[in-house]
Amino acid sequence: MNSKVCIIGGGLAGLTAAIHLSLDGFEVVVVEKNEYPQHKVCGEYVSNEVKTYLSSLGLIKFLKQTQDINTLKLSNVNGQLFSAQLPLGGFGVSRFAMDHALFKHAKEIGVKVIKAKVTHFESTHSGFKTYFMDSCLNSKFLLLAYGKRSNLDKKLHRSFIQKKSQWIGVKAHYNLDEFPANEVQLHNFDGGYCGLSKTESHAINCCYLVSAEVFKHYKSIDDFNKKVLRNNQHLNHFFEKANSIFESPLAIAQVSFAKKSNSNSNALMLGDAAGLIHPLCGNGMAMAIHSAKIAAEAIKLVDQNSLQMSQLSTYYKQQWQSSFKKRLFYGRIFQKILLNQRLTSLGLNLLQPLPFLLPKLVRLTHGQPIPAYD
Repeated sequence: MNSKVCIIGGGLAGLTAAIHLSLDGFEVVVVEKNEYPQHKVCGEYVSNEVKTYLSSLGLIKFLKQTQDINTLKLSNVNGQLFSAQLPLGGFGVSRFAMDHALFKHAKEIGVKVIKAKVTHFESTHSGFKTYFMDSCLNSKFLLLAYGKRSNLDKKLHRSFIQKKSQWIGVKAHYNLDEFPANEVQLHNFDGGYCGLSKTESHAINCCYLVSAEVFKHYKSIDDFNKKVLRNNQHLNHFFEKANSIFESPLAIAQVSFAKKSNSNSNALMLGDAAGLIHPLCGNGMAMAIHSAKIAAEAIKLVDQNSLQMSQLSTYYKQQWQSSFKKRLFYGRIFQKILLNQRLTSLGLNLLQPLPFLLPKLVRLTHGQPIPAYD
């Protein structure tokens, strides 16, 4: 089997890159191990920085179904609340709907999607060989968009995969009519924080990150919710009135925010495979989409002989760093502040008389609107 571009992973980054490259005339194959659609542990808020780009790829109709969000509410564990307008605003959308919409659109424009688990890949004199099941795919270009953690990371000997991560992510959807559709809320609690925002279905996505060290002292997610999350009065109010839609919450362990390489022998890494910003401080969904655009444009330059294949990894790394290095840096700083109860309270006290500062801080971890597909 042969293709011009092989993409391992069919999430936000992988499918966005596949659509972009297909529109450019490339033959693209995506290898994805899971069925569509499915829920994933995710904050499900996307900055408007990528809305024009997604629209230009053909997602206009779908994006009209999403929830417009323009306000951020932030509270500490004591319930002190601060509200501010988001500089660019964004939209709420579930990964269940977003990934499925990208998948359907990709298929419609000619992208081939294979359901299989990749075992390994190797460089060749003409590109790459990607192995899955009893088959092998030859391609000139290879994009790695397989998410936060994969067995491929172990085979690539990536340093972060050798270290135990302290973070656990938990997500569920709830019904609560009175929840404001235009808000994304971030509520602090002992050991982590919880994000709330409405999705395209009007369900409220409740997603939180918690330190494994804190979580291990409780016998279940329900026990943790009752004894820790509900100590924040705003989360207590939410859980008292909201009704869970999920039969049980989704959870993911070993969530790592360590620095990662973004290429391997000219195989380019996209989205969470390349680097994950702490959701409390930034916008991983928009970063994943943007990284797909950068990779697709880099591949086009090589195909047009405007860039040598030997320069591809270096060029992509430069573009990736230019787009994301600063926001990742500030994200790590804000993470340390916002997960410290005393510093969070101090920060909110400082913001009360200076409300114009919060939008400026948000800008440090969010990007500028990226151009449409051309």
